[in-house]
Formats: sequence, C-alpha cells, structure tokens
Amino acid sequence: MDLVRPHLETFSFLAGQIPGTTPAIPGMFPTMFPLATGQPFGALPVMPVQAMTQQATRHARRVYVGGLPPTANEQSVATFFSQVMAAIGGNTAGPGDAVVNVYINHEKKFAFVEMRSVEEASNAMALDGIIFEGAPVKVRRPSDYNPSLAATLGPSQPSPNLNLAAVGLTPGSAGGLEGPDRIFVGGLPYYFTEAQVRELLEFFGPLRGFDLVKDRETGNSKGYAFCVYQDLSVTDIACAALNGIKMGDKTLTVRRANQGTNQPKPEQESVLLHAQQQIALQKLMLQPGAVSTKVLCLTQVVTPEELINDEDYEDIMEDMRGEGGKFGALVNVVIPRPRPNEAAPGVGKVFLEYADIESATKARSGLNGRKFGGNQVIAVFYPENKFAQGEYDA
Repeated sequence: MDLVRPHLETFSFLAGQIPGTTPAIPGMFPTMFPLATGQPFGALPVMPVQAMTQQATRHARRVYVGGLPPTANEQSVATFFSQVMAAIGGNTAGPGDAVVNVYINHEKKFAFVEMRSVEEASNAMALDGIIFEGAPVKVRRPSDYNPSLAATLGPSQPSPNLNLAAVGLTPGSAGGLEGPDRIFVGGLPYYFTEAQVRELLEFFGPLRGFDLVKDRETGNSKGYAFCVYQDLSVTDIACAALNGIKMGDKTLTVRRANQGTNQPKPEQESVLLHAQQQIALQKLMLQPGAVSTKVLCLTQVVTPEELINDEDYEDIMEDMRGEGGKFGALVNVVIPRPRPNEAAPGVGKVFLEYADIESATKARSGLNGRKFGGNQVIAVFYPENKFAQGEYDA
C-alpha cells in the first residue's frame, strides 16, 4: 500500500486547485485553518495574504471623526475626505480615492474612516478642525490605535509638505498631536483663552501642535488642552515646570498624555529651575480681567552681577532707554539694583514705563522673545499701581 501518494495528492490539491486561490509559496502552508470533521477540502476557509495584511494594519489606517452633523452619511463622508485628501496632496498610495470604508454611529455623531494606507491615515490627522457640512469636526486616532506597533507600519506623523491652505487649514494649528511626546494640560481655568494658553506653553518653545478642547455646543473651554513641542527635548522640562502651578482657583496638571510622569534629565535641571522662576511672570497676563498697561516688565535681560558696578549700571540704563524708546514715548526706566546685606525686590528685572498703552503694546510685541546676551527676553505688562508704589516683586 502506497502511504505517500495520498499526501502528495492532498498538497497538490491545496496548492492550486481550490477555486480562487493561487499556488502555495514553497515552504509555506496555503492555509492555517483546521479542517472541521467531514468538511470537504473545497470548503477550506482561505484568507489571502492581502486580507491578512489589511486586518493587521487596520488600527493604523483608521481615523476617528467626531462632531458630525446629523445629515452626514457614509457616502458623503467618504466622498468629502477622499476629495480633501487629494486637495492637500495627502494621497500617497497612487491614484484613486484614499477612503476605502466608512462606519458611522449616527446616535453619537462620529465615524471611523478607513484609509488605503497607514501613511494616508497619518496625513489625514492634519485635517483636525476641518469644516464638514458647515461644522468643524475632530480628527483623532481611534482608541485601538497602537503607537508602538503603528511606528513599524509607516509614518505616524502627517507629511510636512501637505498643502493644508488649500482646504482652509493652518499647518500646526491642531495637527501633529500624536506620539509619546504629546502633553496633557489639565486644570485650566475656563476663562483662559486659546491665545493665553498658547502663550504660557510657548514660553518653552514653539509648538508643533496645539488643541484647547472646547464644548461643541457652547464653544467654551472644557479646561484642558493637548500640545506637542517642535523641540521634543523640552517636553519633560515643560511638564515639570508647569505641573502643580496655581492658576486662579485651579491647579495645573501637566504630563505626557500617553505615559506616566517622567523626570527631567540631569542636564535639564538648570533649565527647569530657570523656567520655574519665570512662570510666575507669565501668570500676570493670565488673571481674570488682565489688560494691557503702560508699564512693561522685562526679564532675562540683566543679571544681579551686572548691576553692581556704577559705570556698568549707567551703560545698561542708557541701552534700555535707547532700545525702549524705539517703540514710543518712554517716560521712565527702572532697573532695581542689589543692596548690600539685604534683599532687593525686582533685581534682575527691567521696567519700562510708556506715555500710553499703544507704545507699551508695541514694545511688548517687539521685545518679547528677542535674544539678549544669549537669553530669550520675556516681556509682560505690569500693574501700574504696583509700579507707582515701588512694588517690583509682583
């Protein structure tokens, strides 16, 4: 009895005689599904390699679209996002529509939009906030998105070359908010505007992405935001410096969104210390009812050591008068000096008093963020009553 031949026939059958299948690759089984008792060979469930690949990459090829209007349906969503992806140059998988499937939850007004490729899904993340049928929609990663696994499948960030202006979006406005360096900023007072929150965060450097989360019905802040810095090395510094800061009746919670608290590296400690010393000044601008004043307070301009010598002090005063006078009528310049054996409030700050708020506003715009002696100047409005009373440590 030939016991070998039936096995050879079986493998020959599996290799190419099932309708719709292709010959097996040498060294590989054409299917890994077990046979049910009595099941004919022709009924074998066969999953093509392409289908297996699509299943494995689906979490990285889908995007969550929230805040859909009631009129939205699968076809309108698919058509809209395919057209928009083409308009911004986000199609990287060749000609045709980028969207291959849409699932809508009408009750909760969201959809999962499946793209052809991982790269196209990442490009779609730049569409956050786009207007669809008259309403801005949120574009996010779905809850089953695995950043670590997705990183092995393709780009996880939108291409920097997308033409977002073609669809009325601004690069970096809310996109670029994925990955391990995304920061959660919680405990924000509800009266903080988007501009105020950005200004506080941008003390540590320019942002690649920012999103102040708002209530869709009222447009009011929900009290938390997300951001990503262009320079990822400042992520932990910003978290450590801002976390626990008191803002009105709130306390900020600032941490990486995707993992536990990270401590700054030793080489970052000096930067962190300086940052913590300067945050109090930024808070002056973020209190309820804060308005522009005629007085500007500059930090990062002088050090206490530079103010001890009389000649050096006069030179600095002259420089400040000349620099500050470029923006309008300068009434007064005050630079507190160190005092022997006693604390002197305001040492290290420069105060510029202008004849009008317009000049002070121009000065703030012109001086804030400028480099001075290798340091970045911080310019904030200062309360006029405190300045008049000689209170320089506010």
